[in-house]
Amino acid sequence: MKGQCLCGAVRLTVPEVREAGACHCDYCRRWGGGPLLSVHCGPDVVVEGREHVAVYASSAWAERAFCRHCGSHLYYRMLGNGSHFVPAGLLEDAELELTMQIFIDRKPGYYALANQTPMLTGEEVMRMFAGGEGQG
Repeated sequence: MKGQCLCGAVRLTVPEVREAGACHCDYCRRWGGGPLLSVHCGPDVVVEGREHVAVYASSAWAERAFCRHCGSHLYYRMLGNGSHFVPAGLLEDAELELTMQIFIDRKPGYYALANQTPMLTGEEVMRMFAGGEGQG
């Protein structure tokens, strides 16, 4: 699958995906102004125009990348395994289904997604992923 930032300086190629998730954690909401709607792409993400990518170490175990020119969010990457979560809106013509919401206990009351999905709390997410490491 192909995608790009708003200005086109950065292009991504990711494995074929069909499922998207929503993260309601404080970090994702602060990063984008609302929940992060993303696809889990694993470590196999090809980035063209890497010289236009800025990376922010948002925690000891993850980083967030964005385009230096237009500010588009490009990915959230786990440092331990290189797994990428790419914003769903970057992908061209993606036919996605929202299949999970995480950090549901951090979701503010001013919005609600209508999709019927599994909803995991922050504690459940931390148990599912790498041994209790926080958000970021």
